[in-house]
Amino acid sequence: MEIEQNFTAKTWPESPERATLEGRNKFLGFWLFLGGETVLFASLFATYLALKDKGPAMVHAKDLFELPLTFLATVFLLTSSITSVYAIYHMKNFAFKKMQAWFLITVLLGACFLGLEVYEFHHYVAEYHHTFTSSAFGSAFYTLVGFHGGHVAFGLLWITALMVRNAKRGLNLYNAPKFYVASLYWHFIDVVWVFIFTVVYLMGMVG
Repeated sequence: MEIEQNFTAKTWPESPERATLEGRNKFLGFWLFLGGETVLFASLFATYLALKDKGPAMVHAKDLFELPLTFLATVFLLTSSITSVYAIYHMKNFAFKKMQAWFLITVLLGACFLGLEVYEFHHYVAEYHHTFTSSAFGSAFYTLVGFHGGHVAFGLLWITALMVRNAKRGLNLYNAPKFYVASLYWHFIDVVWVFIFTVVYLMGMVG
């Protein structure tokens, strides 16, 4: 049930995401969910490290990866994390339109990252015939990086759905925790990407 109450910038709570019991429960539930996600990604990282040099491969990481493209995608995703911080800042200050604007920028930057990742996968398949079934390295690579890409796509849909659904409702103590948790999720997938960029791409380039 939604909480209907008229707020102003002066009466808006300092921490609206935790101002209600439901909001605190959402926050707790999200951290439990995040624990499971962390274990899942840790398993995928371990699998990748175990398989990346095992078995015959048509192409190796140092011959495959193009760091300028991956670096540009990284810039897009990490910048989107910063813009989501601005969005939450305006949420805490009861500036709904500014929050929506910064979340829109976040979504656009995330979409740019996802577009580059799709292009990257297509390029590897078309130019190097590096596919999911071409080698253990290919299977491990596409599973880890593709699984992260799926999380990015889900995050984009999540934030977009919140923006559209609440476009005419404005901020209240019912939807503020939802925006906050979505932002935390976005930070999580950004942190995971930092590890992917380091472990998969940078370590792959040095062998």
